Amino acid sequence: MDEHKTPEDAEHAARLQFLTWDRTPEDIAAPAHRARLARLEQTAGARFAASAYVAAEAAIFTTHLVVGENSWIAGHALVRGDVEFGAHTTVNAYAMISGKVRCGDGVRIASHVSIVGFNHGFDDPGVPIHTQKHESLGITIEDDVWIGANAVVLDGVTIGKGAVIAAGAVVSRDVPPLAIMGGVPARLVRYRGQSAKRDSVAALGRLGTAAAAQWPEILAGHRQDGRYVSVEADGQVRPSARHRNDAIEIAAGFGAMPEGLDVAATLAELQATQDPETGLFPDPHRPVAAGQAIRDDGLALYNVLSVGYAIELLGGQPKYPVAAVELDAPELCNWLESLSWRQRAWGAGAAVDAIGTALYFNARYFTSGRARETLFGWLAMHQDRGTGLWGSPTAAEGLLQPVNGFYRLTRGTYAQFGLPVPHAERAIDSVLANYRQYDGFVGKTYTACNLLDTIHPLLICLQQTDHRRGEAEAIARAVIARAEERWINGQGFAFADGQGASLQGSEMWLSVMHLAARLLGIEGEFAFVPKGVHRTQAVGLGI
Repeated sequence: MDEHKTPEDAEHAARLQFLTWDRTPEDIAAPAHRARLARLEQTAGARFAASAYVAAEAAIFTTHLVVGENSWIAGHALVRGDVEFGAHTTVNAYAMISGKVRCGDGVRIASHVSIVGFNHGFDDPGVPIHTQKHESLGITIEDDVWIGANAVVLDGVTIGKGAVIAAGAVVSRDVPPLAIMGGVPARLVRYRGQSAKRDSVAALGRLGTAAAAQWPEILAGHRQDGRYVSVEADGQVRPSARHRNDAIEIAAGFGAMPEGLDVAATLAELQATQDPETGLFPDPHRPVAAGQAIRDDGLALYNVLSVGYAIELLGGQPKYPVAAVELDAPELCNWLESLSWRQRAWGAGAAVDAIGTALYFNARYFTSGRARETLFGWLAMHQDRGTGLWGSPTAAEGLLQPVNGFYRLTRGTYAQFGLPVPHAERAIDSVLANYRQYDGFVGKTYTACNLLDTIHPLLICLQQTDHRRGEAEAIARAVIARAEERWINGQGFAFADGQGASLQGSEMWLSVMHLAARLLGIEGEFAFVPKGVHRTQAVGLGI
C-alpha cells in the first residue's frame, strides 16, 4: 500500500519524521519501511531488530550500524560511521551521531545533539588542518542516559549509566554514573536521586551510625604486633608515626580513645619524638636523610600537625617551642620564597601549614615573636589576586597543585587563627574551575585528598561570602551521596578507589563528610567531628 495514498496517510508519514514515537506496529511492518531497512543492510552495513524503526528522511551513511529492539531514528537525523544503539534507544530529529559510537539501552538523544566520535588532528601548525590525521577514540554511552537538546559529546568520552546531560552542555571528559552535567565545559550539577537536604541528612545519619558502631573494629584491624599500621598507596605496609595518630584522631572524633591505649605512655612517647633544638618532629621510623636539614624533611614538618595535635588530644602539649619557625623577617621570607611555588604548590602550601601550626603551638604554650606578622604579611603580598591562590598552575595538572596547596596553606594559617582569607571570591572561582576541570574528580582522581582540598577551601571562603554558594552546596551534597558506596563495613574508607581501606583514608573521608555537612549547615547530623589535623575550630590566640 502506498503510504501517501490519502491526505491522512501523508500527514501521518510527515509526523513520523519528527514525532517518531508515534510509529505503530503497522508502520514498522509496512513494505516501504521493510524495503528501507533492507536497503540500509546492503549499503550501510546495518542490522536491525524486528521492532526497530528508521524514518524515511533519516540520513544513514554508516559502515556498521546496529539498531536494537524498540529503538528508532527520526527524520533529518544524521548517523554516519560505526554506530550501535541498544534497545529502547531513540534519536530525535536533527541529531548528529558521527564516528565510532556505542549506545546502551534506554538512551535518549534529543534534537540537535552532536555526538562526535572522532577528532581532526591540528597540533602541527605547519601542516594544513585538512591534511592532518583523523583519530577516533570512540564514545561510549551506557544505559539509561538522557542527552538534552544542543548538547555536544566529544571523542573519547564515556557517559556512565543513568547520567543526564543538560541542554547545551559540552562534554569533553568522562561522566560518572547518575551524574547531572551542565555547562561549557560540562560540570557536575548534582547526582540523580538527591532531593537536597533531606537526602543528605539521611545519608549522613546512616553513615555516621555505621562508623560510630564500627570504629573500634576498624582500629583493631589495623594493629599488628601491638602497633598501628596502614596499607599505603603502593600496597606496602610501612611503619609511620602517622598511623597511631590517625587512630587517635578517629577515636577522638567519636569522643573516645582507642581501646587499650595507654594514654600516659603514648603521650610521653610522642613528646619524646620532638627534636629539642628545632622543636620539629622527625619520624622515628623514617630518619631524616644524612646531610638534610630537619626543616627540609617533609615528615618532620607534617608531624608538627600529626604528632602535635595527637599530643593535644591526649591532654598534653609539646615539650619544647618550635624554634625552627621563630625567625627574623629576612630569614622567614627567604624560607618561604625558596619553596616550590611554581612546580609543586601543594608541597609549598604544606610547608606553610607546618610553619603556621608551629607558630600556633608556640603562641599557645610558650612565647612567640613577630614571625606570625611576617608570615601573614608575606602571604598577603604573594597571593595571586586573579586566582585567589598561591603558586602557579602546571601544564600537566592545571590548577590542581595551587588549589591543593591553598587548602594546606589556609588550614594552618587563616583557618587556624580565625582570620579572613583574602580574595575569597576569586579563590572560590578557582576551586570550582579546578573541580570542573577534573569532572568532579572521577576514577583515579576521586581521592580523599582532592575532595578535602575542594570542600575545606569552599567552606572557609563561604564564611565570608555567598559567592556561588549553590554550586558549592551541590558539590557537598554529591560528596555525601557517594560516601556510602565507598564505605567498607568493618574496614572503613580507602584513600582512593582501587586501594584497600586504611586509617589515613578513614580519618580523611570522615573529616570530608563533616566538612561537607558543615558547608550545608547540617553537621549535627553526623556522628564524627574532627578534632585533630582536620578540625575546623579556630583558636584565634589574640590575633
